[in-house]
Amino acid sequence: MVDVSAKPVSRRRAVAAGEVRMKPQTLAAIAEQRIAKGDVLEVARIAGIMGAKRTAELIPMCHPIGLDSVQIEFQLDNDANRVLIRATTGVNGRTGVEMEALTAVAVAGLTLYDMCKSVDRGMEIGPIQLEQKSGGKSGDYCRKANDGND
Repeated sequence: MVDVSAKPVSRRRAVAAGEVRMKPQTLAAIAEQRIAKGDVLEVARIAGIMGAKRTAELIPMCHPIGLDSVQIEFQLDNDANRVLIRATTGVNGRTGVEMEALTAVAVAGLTLYDMCKSVDRGMEIGPIQLEQKSGGKSGDYCRKANDGND
């Protein structure tokens, strides 16, 4: 694990996004809360937050971080038959929170799949990507301002 003890504490924030593509009737069932396992979006939100908090247990060499905030938003896109997932993480710390935001999106997407698989096994998760980050020595990053490869 990288030694971050000499780094100054700074405000760090990260935003990650992803999607789950599905049949139109599956998206409608989510919107109308007709999935047998319950409120899909609220369960996925809780799962994503839990995933962000446990990132260091899942990703080798990832620093355990006492997150200050995790927010997860969903958008139902009827035109493309998908649920868009956006996670925002924040901390005052010595290392970034990109992995926590990415993990939150991944776990929320996996939870959506799990809750809806009885009606649609053909769902697809991804892509999942970092959209923005701020704070720390490397400064700010915005996917829209870059080619996505740096």
